Amino acid sequence: MAWLLLAVAGLLEIIWAVGLKYTEGFTRLWPSVVTIIAMVASVYLLALAVRTIPIGTGYAVWTGIGAAGTAILGIVLLGESRDAMRLLCVALIVVGVVGLKFSSAAH
Repeated sequence: MAWLLLAVAGLLEIIWAVGLKYTEGFTRLWPSVVTIIAMVASVYLLALAVRTIPIGTGYAVWTGIGAAGTAILGIVLLGESRDAMRLLCVALIVVGVVGLKFSSAAH
């Protein structure tokens, strides 16, 4: 259950990170509301998940999901670079997150 909470927390991190772009510096009401709700919910679920998942693993996985997902949505939604090196780096983040999940499950 903790890993599911952590995955949802990571997805919410993607929402709030991308949401920051749409808030225009928190000057637009509804994008700001959605972004703030996603921030609070993401951190809350992270806190619940790290009750049982080691904090180093939990935080790294949370930020990894957020970083990779935000980079991918930046490419898809915002027309950011699809440069091969950028895609390779995102892939390395994903490999790191998966590796942390499996290495943590073994202990």
